[in-house]
Amino acid sequence: MSIIIRHVEKEDIPAIREIYAGRNAYSGTLQLPHPSLELWKQRIESLPSNVYSLLAELDGKVVGQAGFAVEQNPRRRHVAGFGMAVHDDYQGKGIGTALLTELVDLAENWIGVTRIELTVYTDNIAAIALYEKLGFVIEGTSRNYALRNGEYVDVYQMARLKE
Repeated sequence: MSIIIRHVEKEDIPAIREIYAGRNAYSGTLQLPHPSLELWKQRIESLPSNVYSLLAELDGKVVGQAGFAVEQNPRRRHVAGFGMAVHDDYQGKGIGTALLTELVDLAENWIGVTRIELTVYTDNIAAIALYEKLGFVIEGTSRNYALRNGEYVDVYQMARLKE
């Protein structure tokens, strides 16, 4: 069982849509339930030059996706933010670790990013543990940040600084 991380291609769009259609994926991100194929087609086919999209394959199946955007403001070009999701059926198998490790390597060692930022729901214990394992620290809490399942929920603001 080997995880392959690679750049997203057009033919991956249906599989990416399937990932974000999973309850865990849309509940753990800012995505809405029931994403359309057209929505993901537009997102993937029109990525700006400062946005990168990676995916994880396990035994030939697309099981995770991560995207990150480098800030455009000249004073913040050392910063990137990201979002990611792992298919509901493949969580807890190292997919997130593999994706995020590759994303950090690309950002820090090839693009020149020295600060990577994220938001994560305060009750997403598994994601917080993953981020902390890879050097992210909680910098603050945003209360009532987003509507999820009929309730406003808090997020942590986390970041990793390249040493």
